[in-house]
Amino acid sequence: MTKIVYNRCYGGFGLSKAAWERYVELGGKAESEYDVSRTDPILVQVVEELGEDANGMCAELLIYDLPTGTKYRIEEYDGLEHIETEDSIEWSVA
Repeated sequence: MTKIVYNRCYGGFGLSKAAWERYVELGGKAESEYDVSRTDPILVQVVEELGEDANGMCAELLIYDLPTGTKYRIEEYDGLEHIETEDSIEWSVA
């Protein structure tokens, strides 16, 4: 399984100060919270450990599980994100 961290409220992805400090403490390599890969195992661990305390201002971070190798993208509108896969998109045929 691949775990993906995403934001489920308007405002945008962001980590709390405590979450960022824990990320760095665990050896995270990103330069800032906005550069962290959403599948980074350390980020996933931080969100799992801290739960709601991982949320930055205007963020509600959740973890989405996908089978390994599944193609996906994170779609966003005003900071509210959702995960799309090939199976979740309704395709039109001309």
